[in-house]
Amino acid sequence: MKLRNKVVLVTAASRGIGLAIARTCAKEGASVYIASRELEQVQEEAEKLEAEGYRAKGVYNDAYVSRSYTTMVEDVIQDAGRIDVLVNNFGTSNPNKDLDVANTDVNVFLETVNLNLRSVFLSSQEVIPHMVNRGGGSIINISSIGGLVPDVSQVAYGTSKAAINHLTKLIAVQEAKHNIRCNAILPGMTATASVEKNLTGEFKELFLRHIPFKRMAMPEEMAAAVVYFASDESSYVTGQLLTVSGGFGLATPIYGDIAEWTKQR
Repeated sequence: MKLRNKVVLVTAASRGIGLAIARTCAKEGASVYIASRELEQVQEEAEKLEAEGYRAKGVYNDAYVSRSYTTMVEDVIQDAGRIDVLVNNFGTSNPNKDLDVANTDVNVFLETVNLNLRSVFLSSQEVIPHMVNRGGGSIINISSIGGLVPDVSQVAYGTSKAAINHLTKLIAVQEAKHNIRCNAILPGMTATASVEKNLTGEFKELFLRHIPFKRMAMPEEMAAAVVYFASDESSYVTGQLLTVSGGFGLATPIYGDIAEWTKQR
């Protein structure tokens, strides 16, 4: 029960990593607000947690509408009176159109960067004054290993995540005086429905060659990292970018080929 009596707000939490974060935080004792524009779905997920004896509620947020961040935070404050932990989980990409610099339409680039970056900026901007009044809090941004390791495509997604990494450090430095911590989790390839839908088996097999653990992460492994940053165990930790990627990007860039070559010797 590492999050006993804490109020946690998780954005884009109707499925995948976001839902795993919400469920794990609830099981660690938090009162969890599960945000999404799919309100009926998150309300159903909240009801399931309530039936298991945990505390959870669905709350509406449309990441594509700026005003929705204000109303989301207002709804949680009105219901719970405070927000101790904000998890900025929203992120979007358009892999079929988000290519390299030479071939990505500028509108695709700007829209992706705008959506991903403002989701963190706006929700943090709304929550920080309430955390200041409470004497502190924890903001956790779900970024991506793609914000650290350049790719041959997805120029917009990678740029947006790199910007979120820097915004994480800015918030950490600027809000430390108010006892507000801000850290980011950088997932590697994670076994979500979205990954299964958008990535071919051939690509996943190719990618896994370069992960020392030789497997995808589970959403619950991202949630475990969130619990650490949300809990008092990380009370003196801020501005950190925690990669949860099974070692991807850590070894030599030709790790997969070297590993195969070594195995064959």
